Formats: sequence, C-alpha cells, structure tokens
Amino acid sequence: MTETRSWAEMLTWIEQRLVAATGDDVASWSARVRETGLTTEAEVRAWLAERGVTGYGQVILVMERFGYPDFLTATADELVDAQYAAKPALRPVYEAVVTAALGVGQMHVQARKGYVSLVTARRTFAVVQASSRARVDLGLRLSGREPAGRLLPARSIGNGDCSVRFGLTAVADVDDEVVDALAEAYAANT
Repeated sequence: MTETRSWAEMLTWIEQRLVAATGDDVASWSARVRETGLTTEAEVRAWLAERGVTGYGQVILVMERFGYPDFLTATADELVDAQYAAKPALRPVYEAVVTAALGVGQMHVQARKGYVSLVTARRTFAVVQASSRARVDLGLRLSGREPAGRLLPARSIGNGDCSVRFGLTAVADVDDEVVDALAEAYAANT
C-alpha cells in the first residue's frame, strides 16, 4: 500500500503557491488579517481579493481566521478509517482498488472527508467512495466514454469530475475490466 496523503500536504502546497504569488507566507497574511479587525468571512474575502489573494490561498487564510474543519486537521488514515468505520466489509474492496491503481502508473492517493482521490501529476483520474453500506463506487474521469455494461453513469461521486463509475461490492469485482478502465482513465489524465 502506498502512503495516502492528507490535507497537510495540500496545505503545504497551497502555502508554497501563496508565497510564490505574494512573497508572504500564511503566518504573515494571517497576522495582517487579524490586524484588520474584520469579523465576517465576506469582509475578509473581499479584503484579501483587493490584495490579489484569491483561490486556495484565500480559502486557507479564511480558515486561519475562522477555524479549520475537523477533516482538514485529520490524518489520511483517520479520514479513510472514518469512511469505512460503519462499512468494514468494504475496506478490502477499497484496498483492492488502490492496489490495482498503483499498478497503472505514477500517482498518489489523496484522502478527503468522504472519498479518496487517485491523482496523477496533472489531476484526479479516479475516485474511490463508499457510497452505501454494500457498495464502493470507483468513479473514473473518462470524458466521452458512455456508460455500458458494468460501467454506469457517475452521479455524486467525489468532486463531480468523474463521468462514469463501477459499483463494486466485493474484491472479486476489481477484475481485468476495472483495471483496464483505471489504466484508460490514468492515460487520459496524465
């Protein structure tokens, strides 16, 4: 099994982008935000936008001011454990999908609150999500690929970037068809 990344790595990456864009780190910007005395999220966002801080950098600075959600401070293992706490029979299915994905190319595993993203150097190519007590959905980013057979339309999978999905209920469902589709999604998103 590969190391699954938590939000801590994402926060580090965001800070690096903030420094590259503005020359100052999160701590410096957070101090400035506190010094303004602004008390609402809307005011802080507007103030940051006026200074060219937008996107992820702005999101992090707002959280620095008003607090981080629990899932952003949890470890990757804690996030995955929570996803399968009430569905322990599905954990081996998740593990089988991630193991299969590691065989298709250079990627990393990014744990989120409700799902796990499989990410190339370019972007997310697949999402593993325990969608019910009996099923793990493997969402794939395959634009132009039409649902057919076991490949179903993807609705409410991960962040919404997946176009199709497999519904997996057992480790045996992670077969050659699934591995081939993972490889196709990986190649389409590298």
